[in-house]
Amino acid sequence: MLYTKAKLLSVVISTTLLLTACNQDVSSSQGEGFNDGSGGGNTNTDFNQLALITSLTDNVISPTFENFKSEAQKQTDAITAYCNNEHSFANSTTDQTTLNETKIAAQLQWRATMDIWQQAELMQLGPLLTDDNILRNKIYSWPNVNTCGVDYDVMFFKEGTVNGQPYNITLRTASRKGLDALEYLLFNENLNHSCTITAAPTGWDNLTDTQRKTSRCEYAVEVAQDIVTNADSLLSQWNNENGYANKLKQAGTSGSVFATDHDAVNRLSDALFYLDSFTKDEKIAIPVGLLANSCGSSACSNDVESPYSMHSLTNIKNNILAFEKLFTGNQGIGFNDYLIDVGSTTTATEMQANITKALTAIEQLTTTLSNTLDNSPEQVEQIHTDVKDITDQLKTDFITSLALELPATSAGDND
Repeated sequence: MLYTKAKLLSVVISTTLLLTACNQDVSSSQGEGFNDGSGGGNTNTDFNQLALITSLTDNVISPTFENFKSEAQKQTDAITAYCNNEHSFANSTTDQTTLNETKIAAQLQWRATMDIWQQAELMQLGPLLTDDNILRNKIYSWPNVNTCGVDYDVMFFKEGTVNGQPYNITLRTASRKGLDALEYLLFNENLNHSCTITAAPTGWDNLTDTQRKTSRCEYAVEVAQDIVTNADSLLSQWNNENGYANKLKQAGTSGSVFATDHDAVNRLSDALFYLDSFTKDEKIAIPVGLLANSCGSSACSNDVESPYSMHSLTNIKNNILAFEKLFTGNQGIGFNDYLIDVGSTTTATEMQANITKALTAIEQLTTTLSNTLDNSPEQVEQIHTDVKDITDQLKTDFITSLALELPATSAGDND
């Protein structure tokens, strides 16, 4: 997919936002002392904040990361099976039906893996934030996507070298690999490269259609295996004895990186703001034209998150489901319990009602986000309104009631 200058500008801005928004080590405020624990909210409560931290860590976040690793491994297996059949078909040792079945199976497994990842996207803590989100970006670099770069790496991997050095996917830039690259490799039926005519990958135009398909599938296997490696790294950094999960659960104890349990709760609450900065703004407002996009200011299906798989609407749904899991504790102790304990039952009830309303609005759409943008953009605007109802309360009643701080990117944001 070729990017226009406007799209490139959007990507640059979006990437800058992502690196800033997800690196939440420094929280900001709407004025000196705003929600620093000294003003606003009920801090005189006996609510067990460590129980909340443990519940969200053990019942929500850890299972999500573990499920992602499991799905990522299934994804590698499915893509490997598809690629084996692509080679067999090229050598006339398998039939078209078998090839099609294994390709569809690989695509379905990508969707299953992406579903879990889109929930993990809203749980960006610890290892997913370290070093400007480097691990997160290796798994999924959106909105920094470079399909031309993927085409180049297909050829580099095929040749086995890059600039005279052995090909090593771990050294490649994030926008050339990860789940977004896999989407392009598995779902894009156009066998031409996506670069400009003058920047074609060396050797691409000399390949037959069959060779292009096998080359893409071979690189897809490599990308999928790299995702498994990075999923392993995420689990290790999260779950090991000195991992971030234990750091959260040891908040307020001697030697903890969190001086108080409330500091750790604040860090967990920061993750919820992904729904504001990225789900609401990047995934909905930009494509529907409420914010500037590559079409100017009108609805623009070119700017959806997952354009080849048409999975964009499901991505949004999974972001909201992850928000709900953190909010409710996924049948454990959640932020809603904390709100009720401090006397903000109305806020807890209204936020849950708004979550349900947004999910219902998504379920009622009978087609893809791209098609809805092209034919009924007002329906997407309604979803934006529904999600905004959630995030407006998140930025006001929620943080005020719990005496929490706004993350840096939400300070002063009245949208």
